[in-house]
Amino acid sequence: MRPPTIRDVAERAGVSKSLVSLVLRGSGPVSAEKRDAVLRAAHELGYRPNAAARSLSERRTLTRSRLRPSGGTPVVGVLLDDLRNPWFVDLLDGLNSVLHAAGLHTLLADARLNRRIGHDLAEPLVDVGVDGLVIVGTVPGAAGLGELARRMPVVVAGAREPGPEGVDVVAGDDERGARLATGHLLGLGHRRIAHLAGHGVVGALRRRGFEAAMRAQGAEPVVEPGDLTEEGGYRGTVRLLSRPERPTALFAVNDMASVGALSAAGELGLRVPHDLSVVGYDNTSISRLRHVWLTTVDTAPYEIGRRAARCLLDRFERPDGEGSVHLAAPTLEIRGTTAPPGDELTG
Repeated sequence: MRPPTIRDVAERAGVSKSLVSLVLRGSGPVSAEKRDAVLRAAHELGYRPNAAARSLSERRTLTRSRLRPSGGTPVVGVLLDDLRNPWFVDLLDGLNSVLHAAGLHTLLADARLNRRIGHDLAEPLVDVGVDGLVIVGTVPGAAGLGELARRMPVVVAGAREPGPEGVDVVAGDDERGARLATGHLLGLGHRRIAHLAGHGVVGALRRRGFEAAMRAQGAEPVVEPGDLTEEGGYRGTVRLLSRPERPTALFAVNDMASVGALSAAGELGLRVPHDLSVVGYDNTSISRLRHVWLTTVDTAPYEIGRRAARCLLDRFERPDGEGSVHLAAPTLEIRGTTAPPGDELTG
């Protein structure tokens, strides 16, 4: 089903296309009766002016990597899963570097806040007439993406939930990254390794990579459910370290949970990494703080952001293309929180 056009609005309202344009731009002498008819027709059809598409058809030169508007500046809406997660900062930096170079502006909305106040997740961005949408992170309840994708370009960045037709997904290879982290700990000689897990498809993929790497070496995987937060990492680690046979190493679903794990270990009198090795995931700015200096998986968030922006620009050029999945290869950053298990713990 194609999105409604300005011609559809004109036919529904019984006016000319030029008059519809005047009403939507808010310029020119138009009677109140005709203005109401146009606005009512646009609302009934679900028509929203698309500045990007309008500029393309009129006075824009579009190349694969750069969009140069000669008229009004298109705006891209960015719906963020949680502003508290520092990993998203690097992703947004990469996203904005490409979009701004292409002459587009961005408008940010916090999905967590929208859920709290009862808004549909993308409603505030759609209502202000954004020309494209980037969903950053795992946004629960974003089931209307298929409908949105029929009206504007939509890209998902940093999440692995399957997107509907016409939606590109750009993310890291989570299962591969979990294998890297677990393989590092196994290579140091650890066998009692626990995983602080997360939710959603990303959490499931990281858990799957951990379990596969453990079983490949004949080690029994131990999984403690978590929620991706520092508090969740702290509570999960307390539970794990309270076991009669506590783990010698932890692989956390992300850096935030790892910070909670480090706090729990310290409060219980354990030294990291001598008594407990900890590996995180995401290589956020937190992991690089000197007093943290966390071994972690680098998921290339800056590059994921750049790829997402390029996918969005491609969608402006080819809006009817099929959706695709782009995965960035992870790497392991070895720092100060991992070491071979202490002699008293290797038995």
